[in-house]
Amino acid sequence: MSRAILWDNDGVLVDTEGLYFQAGHEVLATQGVELTHRDFAEQSLQKGLSVFDFLPDQNAELIEELRLKRNARYSALLAEGVQVVDGVIETLETFHGRVQMGIVTGSRRDHFDIVHAKTDLLPFFDFVLAREDYEEAKPHPDAYLKAMRLHGLQPDDCVVVEDSERGCVAAAAAGLRVLAVPNALSKYGDFSSAYKILNSVRDVVEEIEKLG
Repeated sequence: MSRAILWDNDGVLVDTEGLYFQAGHEVLATQGVELTHRDFAEQSLQKGLSVFDFLPDQNAELIEELRLKRNARYSALLAEGVQVVDGVIETLETFHGRVQMGIVTGSRRDHFDIVHAKTDLLPFFDFVLAREDYEEAKPHPDAYLKAMRLHGLQPDDCVVVEDSERGCVAAAAAGLRVLAVPNALSKYGDFSSAYKILNSVRDVVEEIEKLG
């Protein structure tokens, strides 16, 4: 069996991507820009780019003001509580104590902490890398390369679980095998970089057992 499983957070462990979309949608609407689910998926989940690129006025001061408002709104939505993705707890219980597990997320640490204050998932994990812990965001491989470097892992030791195109590209570029579990928002992506595409997090157990 693999020595380590590296998990993305948003959309894989917790159902937060819809809330991030909602926060961005509300803030962009104040500027007369309608952010659709498809636009969000393509810009954020596939390309890893900012939804504020859709603003006709690319004034840096305005964008920073809107970014702060979006982040504050997202924090408020997260504080209301988030859903753990179906099948996650059972899957983590299966692997806990058998393999090393870490979270490699693009979330800021403050947002991550708000989410997991109520999920009871963190005891399953040996380490967490949040956005502040590495230089280049996904789809750059930096996050996964740093996770391996910090924890003495080689690509052949690891399996990654991701839900988005940009996450799969990042992990594959780091030389890692990726199990993709697309959701309602991320399903529009190109998952050709994934080792396998799964229908549910529940299927991760069988696939990792097959890898030996």
